[in-house]
Amino acid sequence: MRSKLPAPALRGGSATGLRHCGWLPALVAACFMASAALLAAAEEPKAGDIDFNRARELMQKSRSGQALTPDEQAYLERARQEYARRNPQPATADLRRGGPGGGPAPVEKPTTGLVPIDQMTAKDTYKGQDGGLYGSGKNTPPEAHQAAAARELAKVVPLDADGKPSPGGKIVLLSIGMSNTTMEFSKFKEMADACPVKSPRLIIVDGAQGGMDAARWNARDGTPVWGVVAKRLEAAGVTAKQVQVAWIKHARIQPAQYGDFPGHAEELKGHIIGSIELAKEHFPNLRVAYLSSRIYAGYAATQLNPEPFSYESGFVVRSVIQDQIKGSAPLNYDPAKGDAKAPLLLWGPYLWGDGITPRKSDGLVWKREDLAPDGTHPSPSSGREKVARLLLDFFMHDAGAKTWFCAAGAETRRANSKFALSY
Repeated sequence: MRSKLPAPALRGGSATGLRHCGWLPALVAACFMASAALLAAAEEPKAGDIDFNRARELMQKSRSGQALTPDEQAYLERARQEYARRNPQPATADLRRGGPGGGPAPVEKPTTGLVPIDQMTAKDTYKGQDGGLYGSGKNTPPEAHQAAAARELAKVVPLDADGKPSPGGKIVLLSIGMSNTTMEFSKFKEMADACPVKSPRLIIVDGAQGGMDAARWNARDGTPVWGVVAKRLEAAGVTAKQVQVAWIKHARIQPAQYGDFPGHAEELKGHIIGSIELAKEHFPNLRVAYLSSRIYAGYAATQLNPEPFSYESGFVVRSVIQDQIKGSAPLNYDPAKGDAKAPLLLWGPYLWGDGITPRKSDGLVWKREDLAPDGTHPSPSSGREKVARLLLDFFMHDAGAKTWFCAAGAETRRANSKFALSY
């Protein structure tokens, strides 16, 4: 199921790569450091009578605000003790190295000198890649893909629980991804649900999960990510057949394991494509998926996902979309052309900016306080809100997205809205 970046796009760069990313919530205190080290034990799922997969699920349950039973709490504590016995080095030192097998701590960089992809022209190059979110210096889809997107978006209408058009039905926007994704999307949901221009028929569900990198979403081995999504949809009072739009943001943990570009890019790309196929299987009426790459990681304190891997993930997202535009069978969205295995893919908001260097398109900057202490996850206040505002602005104003995001007659309310981006 893994796909590789097209050969013409891979001039330059060596081959190595990227394993699990963004799966740890923000490490804001020493107590979380020990928990993070325990999560890294996934490389050896079982030790004696301890199942670290179960321990990880219990930890995520606790962090989501659910109470653990006394037996569950005792099991989690035994797992911590077992991990500490097998890994006697201090958890803090382990995290500084980026976890088992990691390298030295990255050097903090308020700016890198890299150029945001949406600022690069067709003549600019980065390791053989030209500029533009859609390539050739273009930040908008090719005309044919844009027309196809308009056709798919026209089919996004309120559906009943059985997936049939109904004036009283719902349109579900679902997020898919890792810890950064859920941190950012949950803040967006909070803001969007209070937004006066949002359609009352739109239900926003955060399906993204901490600890679940791209490989987890591309697994058919019983990994519980899709079951968790099903429970969240049920809790929101909607069904899988009402999911028509998705925001997908993936990464892999410790990218250096797969080498320099394009090695880690190939690894991530295959999992993104696999997760998109699975999403279409689970949500048969999924019409459009908006993809985003990661935020700035120049402040990273660990090897979890530092620069330039975060920056380079933008080229991975672009390559996935380009593959669909070129007619890749695993990403076919048109039943007239064969088995529809994917929704139509478009860029969502592009989130990367070069640290404190303002982005030319909108002035976006990423300051140290926008990142959590680990330098990888967005901070609970400004970092998460920054992405949430980018998402809200995109869905409110993008010509295609506003057709399903905004309520009928929302143009005047949107024009009078006090909502504004500030960085």
